[in-house]
Amino acid sequence: MYAIHQLVCDVQVDFVVYLGDVITANNIATANASRYWDMALSPTIERGIPWASVFGNHDDALFEWPLEWFSASGIPPLYYPSAISEEDRSSKGTSRLELMDHEIDGNKLSFSVKGPKKLWPSVSNYVIRISSSHDSKTPVAYLYFLDSGGGSYPEVISNSQVIWFNNTSQELNPHARVPEIIFWHIPSRAYNNVAPSGKITKPCVGSISKERVAPQESEFGIMKALEARPSVQAVFVGHNHGLDWCCPYNKLWLCFARHTGYGGYGNWAKGARILEITEKPFSLVSWIRMEDGTTHSRVVLSS
Repeated sequence: MYAIHQLVCDVQVDFVVYLGDVITANNIATANASRYWDMALSPTIERGIPWASVFGNHDDALFEWPLEWFSASGIPPLYYPSAISEEDRSSKGTSRLELMDHEIDGNKLSFSVKGPKKLWPSVSNYVIRISSSHDSKTPVAYLYFLDSGGGSYPEVISNSQVIWFNNTSQELNPHARVPEIIFWHIPSRAYNNVAPSGKITKPCVGSISKERVAPQESEFGIMKALEARPSVQAVFVGHNHGLDWCCPYNKLWLCFARHTGYGGYGNWAKGARILEITEKPFSLVSWIRMEDGTTHSRVVLSS
């Protein structure tokens, strides 16, 4: 959490997107991981910064018992936040619905939404409208959040989610005149089509390309739906800790965030992807800000 603390302390941040894998539930032996969820969100909570979140493949994963715990050395002492009782210490895990209910009910600054029940088992499917600072009825951009699965179910964006996106975007933005920005956790297979081979070169922009894209298990039309809308500017994903590039894909951009937390694999320097939206004329600019305060990889993403 240190990198997030540094970011919100040193930069004027208006809104934060938690792009999945907020917690590594498969390493947490507890029936209620909501306290850990609160700890991960604490930098924004403490500073009164609004946020939204989507789920990743680790957030509701079942606890994975380390094999070495069953050797002669036995199970080591386990440490929990003081608020977690003895009866909550188990390997049950906490579902997406439980985590989302906890976040929404307990935090007025959360803009996260529990998506339509018809899209279950995916949960974090919703849209946020950014309004003009001069007229609250005038939209400047629509932010779409989609649950890309993993953990308790396959790593996919389903056909039902694609239909929901098509219907919702057509209802809110029928003439595709308002820019749309998309967020989910696990990259689509289209990311493989534009991934740099080794060194990052133009037209891609970024600083690390240290692993292969780990895409969703299958695709059911989400990229075709996005390509059909000229209003879609960019897609932002997480998942791969060793990637932070943005690359053009047809008429939009495909971008990775920067690994911010200290959980999970890899020892690459921590940072965060910054988005800057300008209202008139509309522009979407992004760059990476590192934990030490340096910045790099600035790119204009608006079409």
